Amino acid sequence: MLALLLAASEGPPSPIAAWESFYVIVGSSAAALTGLQFVVMTLIAAEHRSSDRPAQVGAFGTPVVVHFCATLLISAILSAPWHSRSGPAFSLAVIGLAGIGYVAIVARRARRQKGYTPVLEDWIWHALLPLAAYAVLFFGAIGIPRRPPSSLFLVGAGAVLLLFIGIHNSWDTVTYIAVDRQAKESPEEPAP
Repeated sequence: MLALLLAASEGPPSPIAAWESFYVIVGSSAAALTGLQFVVMTLIAAEHRSSDRPAQVGAFGTPVVVHFCATLLISAILSAPWHSRSGPAFSLAVIGLAGIGYVAIVARRARRQKGYTPVLEDWIWHALLPLAAYAVLFFGAIGIPRRPPSSLFLVGAGAVLLLFIGIHNSWDTVTYIAVDRQAKESPEEPAP
């Protein structure tokens, strides 16, 4: 009986609370992958000393950590015990707008660095998809106060897209460096 009275006094369950397990999984994944990215970047830095590497890291390495951290922050915001929907909506909208601005910075860095010429796949994964993820996050966030169920699906889609972008771009960076290193260590022999 006491449980029923307590549940009734708390009001209807928050639509955000239904997403708790989702954000525990997504946030934990983002946190673990952020740590792994730090290890990878440390190993890369130890093996490659070049004057053009900082520009490449700023264009292709740092954004991975930013996307993972944004995903972790989204998860933390939506796991917090908010008393209204306006607080998380505002916070997520700010992340979405900041992310859109950051993608513009990343695109400029990618164009300016000289160590690697980005191909179409790079522009898609480093600029277009992150822009889409942060835009979806922003539009989902501004809809939370009025239409929480569908808006929370948009926010979730943006968070998962950022997580997948980070995974893809981490893997792409590691394989590029491994192939580049192997090519430098064993140049092709001329055909007889």
